[in-house]
Amino acid sequence: MLERFKVPDKDKIFISETEIYELTKRVLMASGVSEKGADNTASVLIGNDMRGVESHGISNGLRLYLNRYDSGENNPTPNIKIVKESPTTAKIDGDGALGTETGPIAMEMAIEKAKKYGMGSVSVFNTGHLAGCGYYPLQAVNEDMIGHCFTGSPAKQTLPTWGSEPILGTNPVAWAAPADEMPPFLFDIATSQVAGNKIELTRRTGAKLLPSWIADEDGEPIMEEIETPDKGQYHLLPFGGTRENGSHKGFGLGFVGEMMTNILSGAGPAIFNDHQGSDFFVAYSIDAFTDVGKFKTDMDALLRRIIESKPATGYERVVYAGYLENEEYVKRSKDGIPYHIEVVEWFEDYCKKNKIDCDLR
Repeated sequence: MLERFKVPDKDKIFISETEIYELTKRVLMASGVSEKGADNTASVLIGNDMRGVESHGISNGLRLYLNRYDSGENNPTPNIKIVKESPTTAKIDGDGALGTETGPIAMEMAIEKAKKYGMGSVSVFNTGHLAGCGYYPLQAVNEDMIGHCFTGSPAKQTLPTWGSEPILGTNPVAWAAPADEMPPFLFDIATSQVAGNKIELTRRTGAKLLPSWIADEDGEPIMEEIETPDKGQYHLLPFGGTRENGSHKGFGLGFVGEMMTNILSGAGPAIFNDHQGSDFFVAYSIDAFTDVGKFKTDMDALLRRIIESKPATGYERVVYAGYLENEEYVKRSKDGIPYHIEVVEWFEDYCKKNKIDCDLR
């Protein structure tokens, strides 16, 4: 997480992983979510918080989900079912469940298929917000597998290169792979220049947006640092920002995400259909391709070579995707998760109104 997205020191309240997990489960179950569904969603959100991915954790996610349950946009009591299956593939109808409820189920199914057949892939449609992709490939890593996830988010957020009309969602993607002694590799990104949730996080932290992160309403990239505009007054750019800096690559990968989620699931392109998005999960058994011990040793060698490489002038060190998140996980396991005081106050107010036990400070 960039420093500008982090909670200012003066606004931090540290809460243990166990404490916030138990409270989040109680809040979700009070909205009618099953214990298993609440466990899945709480685990995903707090897993993101533990890795420092606060844009896709409790702070932004929980109240959004509760509002979507209240409005009927998402279903707190879904009948999640398999509608198509082969030995290595499956298609799941989420029945309007949050992606945070269906995602762990789908990746676990992909893992079980990979254990038997070397690879497993699961498509999910009729589902809601996934809370980022990074959590799910780590499920595969825990089984000595490579994990992969795409999510097709709601459309009309990200501009095509040279375009003035947003077409795609932020369409995040993630890959993860295990190592032996080194922290696992975890590459988790939105295919927009900056994730939409991170922009919303700046409203809480007071940080400004950097040049080429967004475009104005006419599609012109904003090439200066600015305060966060109101919703509806800007468009997201594909990563790269401008054509000269490779925005066509970001938009192209975003299109792949759309193809592998919304189109492959049968839900159809999000821009033409009123749905929240679809997801795609893959697990690859390393053992089906090579010796697991050798793979992890080779990963160690490469990852260690990266962090031991010489940094450029003005930088203290070189890291790889997942390294800083692992450091944050270790730190937060000891010290707790630093939540913004506004988030704690929201919890206290919500729990008081809904007669839910809450003691965060």
